[in-house]
Amino acid sequence: MPWEPLSDEQREIRELVRTIARERVAPRASEIDESAEFPHDLAQLLGEQGILGLAIDEEYGGAGAGALMLLVAIEELAKVCATTALILAVQELGTTALKLRGSEQQKQRYLPRLASGEWLGAYALTEAGSGSDAAAMRTTARRDGDVYVIDGSKRFITNAGVANLYPVFAKTDPEAGHSGISAFVVEADAAGFAVARLEPKMGISGSTTGELTFDSCRIPAANLLGEEGEGFRIAMRILDRSRPGVAAQALGIAQGATDYALEYAKTRETMGKPIGQHQLIQAKLADMETECEAARGLLYRFGRMVDEGVDEAELTKASAMAKLKCADVAMAVTTDAVQILGGYGYIKEYPVERFMRDAKITQIYEGTQEIQRLVIAREMLRESRAFLLAGVG
Repeated sequence: MPWEPLSDEQREIRELVRTIARERVAPRASEIDESAEFPHDLAQLLGEQGILGLAIDEEYGGAGAGALMLLVAIEELAKVCATTALILAVQELGTTALKLRGSEQQKQRYLPRLASGEWLGAYALTEAGSGSDAAAMRTTARRDGDVYVIDGSKRFITNAGVANLYPVFAKTDPEAGHSGISAFVVEADAAGFAVARLEPKMGISGSTTGELTFDSCRIPAANLLGEEGEGFRIAMRILDRSRPGVAAQALGIAQGATDYALEYAKTRETMGKPIGQHQLIQAKLADMETECEAARGLLYRFGRMVDEGVDEAELTKASAMAKLKCADVAMAVTTDAVQILGGYGYIKEYPVERFMRDAKITQIYEGTQEIQRLVIAREMLRESRAFLLAGVG
C-alpha cells in the first residue's frame, strides 16, 4: 500500500469527494465546457453534500475539516472538471474575508448560508487598471451617515452574476495609497450594484468571469470588514490563503491529465505495441508523475501549516511556492498529455485539450507566476541564513 499523508477521517472525506467527482461531475464536464454555462446543479450538489462548508467552522454550519482537507477536495474535483473545482475554491475565497476580519454578527449572518451553498461568494479586488498593483485601484467608498457609498468598477471577477456575496475593496482615503484601502461586504441585491458584462474565455468556460459596477452603491456601514484603512492587509492575508486553492485546482488538472494519458498509453498501439512501452513516452509519463508528486508535497505542506497554526508570516512564502509550482506543473503536464495523445489530444473528443486550456489560467489569477516569484524572493531576502555559511572560505 502506498504511503498516505492523510488520516483515516480525511481519507473518508476524500473518497466522498472522489466518488462525487467520478459519478456526478465527470459526466457533465465536457457539456459545461461546450455550453459555457455555470453549473448551478453541481454547486447545489456541493452544498448539499457539505463540501462547500469543509473549511468553515462547525459553529457556523460548516464541517471544520481544515485547510488541508479543502485543498484535497479541490484537487479531486479538478481531476475531472476545473470549473467545478473552482466553485469550491472561490467559495473559500469569498468566506475568508469574513473568517479573518468579520464581526460576529457578520459571521452569523453570512457563513451558514455560504457553508450550505444557499449563497455563493466571490472576491472583488482586481480592476481594469490595477491587477498586480492593488494600490492603483480607483473604486472609492465614502461614509454618508450610517451607510457607505461605493463608486467604481471591478474586473475579472470570478462568480460574477452568480454570487450572492462580494467582499469588495475600495479606497476610503484616495491619497493614502495602500493604507487608504478598506474592505466591505456587498450583497448582490444592493442598490447601485450591477454586473456589467461576462467575459468569454479560453478555459474554465462554465465559470463566470465578469465586470462589476458600483454606481453610488449604498451599503450599511455595518458591512465594513475590520477597520477603515485595513483593506490592503486583509486582501494580502486572503491571497496568502487563497493562492493554494488555485494551486490545488492546478494540481488536480495536472493529475487528471497524467492519469488520462497513462490509460491512453496502455491501450493505444503503434509499431505493434502499446505506446506506453516506448521509452520516449515512458520518459514523459515519469516526468509528469514526478512533477505532480513534487507539487503535491508543497501544496499539502501549506495545508498542514495552516491547520497546525503556523505563524502567519511563514504562510506567505509557502503559499507562493505552492501556487508557483502547481500552476507551472499544470501547464507543462497538460502540454505533455496532449503530445502523448498526438492528433487525438488536439480534438475535443478527448479531455486533455480542455485540461490544457483550463491549466493556463492557473498561471495568471490569484497572482501571476511573475508575482509569485517576486513574493518568494522578497521573503528569502528577509531571512537570515548567515549561520549556514559559517566556516565556508
